[in-house]
Amino acid sequence: MTSTPERIVVVGVTGSGKSTLAARIAERTGLPYHPADDICWQPGWVGTPDEEQRRRIAEVCAQERWVLDAVYNSWQDLVLPRTQLVVGLDYPRWLSLGRLVRRTLVRTVTRKRICNGNVESVRQVFSADSIVRWHFRSFARKRARIRAWAVESPGPVVVRLTSPRETRRWLESL
Repeated sequence: MTSTPERIVVVGVTGSGKSTLAARIAERTGLPYHPADDICWQPGWVGTPDEEQRRRIAEVCAQERWVLDAVYNSWQDLVLPRTQLVVGLDYPRWLSLGRLVRRTLVRTVTRKRICNGNVESVRQVFSADSIVRWHFRSFARKRARIRAWAVESPGPVVVRLTSPRETRRWLESL
């Protein structure tokens, strides 16, 4: 791609660094960044209803320029037709899991506010809805999707990155 795409989606397994990379892409390119968690979670860890998520994501996708840090199955049909570039973070489990555990522990201790003012708690870490458990439940499926898209794109150009070093080099090339 000779010019910088103006509608970019970053995908990857839980803990791979999608949000961090999306924010860095936005900084580097001047594209507006829209965190998926802000679309999908309301205060008090209340999930945004699917219809409302679709409405919100449709508003984002109607714009000419944006960066998203996820593609949820429930609104993939709205995002992919407008996306110019998918960046897939296909890192080993040990790396993404290590990042996730470290990030979750730091947020739990510091009470850092995330996605619409929510705070992660020790109770959540050990709950049935734990983000660490979600990593284990979704890793294989998400990784398979990245690899399948890299082989046969769902429409947009797909860049599959397999290490933080490769990702840094790619980001510097933007």
